[in-house]
Amino acid sequence: MSESNPTVNAKQTRTALANRSGATKSPQLILGIILTGFVVAITIISFFWTPYDPVGIDVESRLTPPNLSHWFGTDRLGRDLFSQIMVGSQNTLYVALVSTGVGLLLGTSLGLAAAGSGQRWGAVFTRISDIGIALPSILIALVLATTLGPGRLSVIVAISFWFVPVTARVVVGPARQILALDFVEAAMTHGRSRLYIVFRQVVPNIGPIVIVQTSMMFAAAILIEASLSFLGVGAQPPTTSWGKIMMDSQPLVQQAPYYSLLPGAFIVITVLGFNLIGDGLAVLLDPQQSKKGVV
Repeated sequence: MSESNPTVNAKQTRTALANRSGATKSPQLILGIILTGFVVAITIISFFWTPYDPVGIDVESRLTPPNLSHWFGTDRLGRDLFSQIMVGSQNTLYVALVSTGVGLLLGTSLGLAAAGSGQRWGAVFTRISDIGIALPSILIALVLATTLGPGRLSVIVAISFWFVPVTARVVVGPARQILALDFVEAAMTHGRSRLYIVFRQVVPNIGPIVIVQTSMMFAAAILIEASLSFLGVGAQPPTTSWGKIMMDSQPLVQQAPYYSLLPGAFIVITVLGFNLIGDGLAVLLDPQQSKKGVV
């Protein structure tokens, strides 16, 4: 076997990806960035300013339709709905960010460990992760959140718990393929440890897959958090979230349809934005990945 530099492959891959990203235009990615940027901007602004006090009760103005004073109308207690949606985005995005980060860290670590543990343990791990993925995400999250008690921490734990096997399953296959390549064997011949190879060779090469998966997970986390809050096991008073606003609006759907439609629209916009970013990144980082789909 000819002698080769074990770091060349990863560097060439990163260079090719960078060149491809600069040369390729992705409408999905641009639209996704615009949508998510809008929501993130509103969230950041809400820390410093809202049109009205989001918890300020004004019974005389209850269920006021959208107008020039209250752009999104008011809720059943006369609170400004737009201010509530702005503040509610803080909880929704925080839960999505933390749960995605925890699930990504633990899932990637387990996937890399399974990829380097040999065929026997790798097969066992794959079967276990397949079982976890086969169960409906909202059902697992609902059971865990109910068991742990309602609240933001329970929702984060529940979503992270489901994300771990999903991420690990996505990582283990590509990582195993990279570990079987010639340049990895060359690196081991040069005396490199398996841990060094994982961080210097495997991680950079599976980076595009992990990045796309992160965007998809973020969108899923927002949807699951909103669902759990809608079912009453998510954010608890005085904390608000988009799902909780929709839960409060249900008895008044016919009387004040805007009450549920507007927070629902923000959920749709945010989830769509992150999914479009994931699709756009899949095309930019790996055109074949967009054809295969992402779990």
